[in-house]
Amino acid sequence: MWGRKKRGLRTWVLMIIRRQPRNGAEIIDDMEVMTRGWWRPSPGSVYPMLEEMVSEGAIRKRPDGRYELVGDVDPLWGWHMGSGPRTPQDVLQEISGLTAYLEDLRRSQPSATQPIQTELDAVAERLRKLRN
Repeated sequence: MWGRKKRGLRTWVLMIIRRQPRNGAEIIDDMEVMTRGWWRPSPGSVYPMLEEMVSEGAIRKRPDGRYELVGDVDPLWGWHMGSGPRTPQDVLQEISGLTAYLEDLRRSQPSATQPIQTELDAVAERLRKLRN
């Protein structure tokens, strides 16, 4: 599951959403602010972790797209120590997380995705071709 390097990220996510529900983009922004610009985690790390934490029952995703704690969760809860090989499923989960980040970004800052429309179309077309 999540390797040792992700342990700190999981704790930060839980601490942030313990204060107030946040969407993935807001969590990433909060981490950057909290570290004074020293560290900004990638959406490819944050979103798959959020999905896993939802499936574990530690957090839930609200209808507004923000995540919140389920019950009284300790920020150190549920660390997983092993790390397996990268599989196609792992890659799909990362793509899903990155897509969720772009969706959050478009909702919170609509103009932020305008400059990348051509690249989005190209990636969407490449993914469509994988289905055939």
